[in-house]
Amino acid sequence: MKKVMALGLIAATAIALTGCTDSDASNPSEQTSGDLRKVRVAALPITETAALWGGIKAGLFTERGLQVEVLPAQGGAQAIPALLNGDIDFAIGQPFGPFRADLRDLGVVIIGNYASSYADGDDINAVVASAKSGIKRPADLAGKRVAVNSLGAAGDVTIMAAVEKDGGDPSKIKFVEVAFPDAPAQLESGNIDAAWVPEPFVTQLKARGDTSIVAPYQAVVPGLATLTTITTKERTEKDAKLVEDFTAAMKKTLEWAKDPVNDSALRQAIKDNLQLPPAVAESVRLPAFGWEVDRSSLQTLAELAQKYKVLDKQPNFDRLIQQQ
Repeated sequence: MKKVMALGLIAATAIALTGCTDSDASNPSEQTSGDLRKVRVAALPITETAALWGGIKAGLFTERGLQVEVLPAQGGAQAIPALLNGDIDFAIGQPFGPFRADLRDLGVVIIGNYASSYADGDDINAVVASAKSGIKRPADLAGKRVAVNSLGAAGDVTIMAAVEKDGGDPSKIKFVEVAFPDAPAQLESGNIDAAWVPEPFVTQLKARGDTSIVAPYQAVVPGLATLTTITTKERTEKDAKLVEDFTAAMKKTLEWAKDPVNDSALRQAIKDNLQLPPAVAESVRLPAFGWEVDRSSLQTLAELAQKYKVLDKQPNFDRLIQQQ
């Protein structure tokens, strides 16, 4: 697989404070004066994070004595160093971060799912091509510049599988690393031919005339676990109460997010945290939220990654998945 240099460098320290609290950044898990324990969680700045934002606003974490601060991360892999250093307590991201951490036996564990794609119908992400690119089907992506938010992760792996399934040569795809928010501009300027993006960008790009080519998750691993919740094995052993409280709050949060009665509050969380037109925030498709890890879909993803030489070998799933 040919890779070209990222259009925008993402620093290894690409986790920054969001200003959710005025707590001391050097002590992420200390007690606050109000008897709430400060907890830092890294998450992607995308619509899927609405469940977490909404759960926080609804008080579902304070019920468990937690004051949560959400810090933006470009992907799960970028959150791993901060997690290991103790700068954050938990992270929500794509599974390749924990896959690679496990291959190095760094003590990172998946304690729960967060979101999954849909087995049928409209999915939550897609490869969208510019109208002038001439791309009409997955096989046409061979030889084209295709953006993903993180090289060597679920995006490019499933795109390669979808292209091969459609009769194209996946080794000819020229993957480019572009942060999701930057993809529309890069596509419009012609620096890339297509981009793999989640909502709200799928809706935005289609609305301006770009072409949806394939939903790679759905084409390859229907219902794929897209975002998982991770921490360290050490934290599960030495700070079991924190993990227990956070898990309980997350379970309640994801159930809250799935309840249609809370859709308005969920959409408001998107409006409050992302600069989107109100109409887009109201219409974007959200994922299938849920805490139980679908081990089989993650194993299939890892097998594809090994096939396309993105991973050298399989993670130890018995060690990696520690469902709470």
